[in-house]
Amino acid sequence: MIRINLLPIREERRKADLRQFGLILGAAFIGGIVIVSLYHIKLSGDVKEAKAGVAATQQHIDRFKPQLKQVEEYRETKAEIEKKLEIIGRLEASRSGPVHVFDELATHAPARLWLTKLEAHGGKITIEGMSLDNELVALFLTALNESAYFNDVELRETKAKELSGYKLNEFELSAMLASPAASKKKTSDDAIASIGMAR
Repeated sequence: MIRINLLPIREERRKADLRQFGLILGAAFIGGIVIVSLYHIKLSGDVKEAKAGVAATQQHIDRFKPQLKQVEEYRETKAEIEKKLEIIGRLEASRSGPVHVFDELATHAPARLWLTKLEAHGGKITIEGMSLDNELVALFLTALNESAYFNDVELRETKAKELSGYKLNEFELSAMLASPAASKKKTSDDAIASIGMAR
């Protein structure tokens, strides 16, 4: 019987397998390093590109900063002017308002009717007076309702009173003060809105 010693062959094969495994492991390691390096290079390029974009955007912002500052200053100035114009308008209305109210009352008060008391609080006016009969009070009430300076005119009370031997009618009415300029503006705004809706 012939005996063959296979141990050296197996040993050689095992060493060859180990070398092959080492080569594969080394190649995988080197490949991993290459992939990581390439990915790192790409990320670095993306970061540089993003930084360049940010820098360019910042340059644009810096270039337009003076214009933006001018726009902000213009807006602030415009707001201040509008506020001053509004205050001036209110002062003008409050200055001329009482004159127009007294003028309207004097114009619309019929003969044989006179006013004894006038009070105004928060846009509401209370009028007290006397007349020879109820018909004159009704005429006065109708005239005030047609005036642009009064709204919601209502007769609150009327009663007979004798004064110096004369039979008189004492009355009290209330109304809301109105601004013809404001109502004209509202009418104009409503007309513009209705034209816009029609289009």
